[in-house]
Amino acid sequence: MNIEYNSKREKTITFIVPSELNNIDAYTFLRKHCEISARTLSKLKRTNLGITRNSELLKTIDILHSGDIVELAMPDDINEIKPVEGELDILFEDKYILVVNKPPLMPVHPTKIHQEDTLANIISYYMNKNGEHYTFRAINRLDRDTSGCVLLCKDRYTANSLKNSVNKEYVAVCEGEIPCSGTVSKGIKVMEGRSIQRVVAEDGAHSVTHYYPLLFKNNHTLTRFVLETGRTHQIRCHMSSLGHSLAGDDMYGGSLLYIKRQALHCYRVSFIHPITKEKIDIKSELPADMCAVLGEKSIHI
Repeated sequence: MNIEYNSKREKTITFIVPSELNNIDAYTFLRKHCEISARTLSKLKRTNLGITRNSELLKTIDILHSGDIVELAMPDDINEIKPVEGELDILFEDKYILVVNKPPLMPVHPTKIHQEDTLANIISYYMNKNGEHYTFRAINRLDRDTSGCVLLCKDRYTANSLKNSVNKEYVAVCEGEIPCSGTVSKGIKVMEGRSIQRVVAEDGAHSVTHYYPLLFKNNHTLTRFVLETGRTHQIRCHMSSLGHSLAGDDMYGGSLLYIKRQALHCYRVSFIHPITKEKIDIKSELPADMCAVLGEKSIHI
């Protein structure tokens, strides 16, 4: 099955029916083989020429044939987040995906106490300025204090395609010297009596963290992380259990002497683009406050 990008319309996704799927009904083709969600399909059916075959209206009960060109006119979303003007460090953007470098101390989503100072507010302003309309869909979510790459999808199809297929790598400044690479495979659960803090426990959720020391200086180690699982506070909790808390992470035993937030940064995201099928590999520079802990003005990873 081929997927082609159609530049004639703002957000049109094109599928070409392969020979092995000849005589398949449109509903099965779109749901099972194109992985279009039922909710998106329902919206497309209510959209004028939302689903077409060879430029003519296609019903989901119709039978498709080899070589048919099926086009989906992806509907615009309603953005309900208040637009607020602000600086945005864009690392990658096309009609389907936006990757930005989130600064530390900025929440990703609005909350009860953060209504207008979030990444979502700034992106809402940015999309309006560019005449775009899409729901704020962050594929990877970072804590307020964590900096780095945040990947957003501008439509449901792209979001569903990338939901579990984005590779993320982190770097952190850990206390003490970490002499060699290693793996932490310890369960994590919510600490008793706390709502946010996690703790390593035998009965916790399965969690695996691979770590690779990059630079040791000023009694701190710049360390790269690759996660097999994505538990809340996984890196912070695992490194604390090894006696190497993240600098600035006072929740897990880190000192606030050199930095006032956990020194954690999502420095890399990579994925196969759902539409173009290109390999996309994006990196963001280590922020100044983390470099300063190691006594450097800048560090290239």
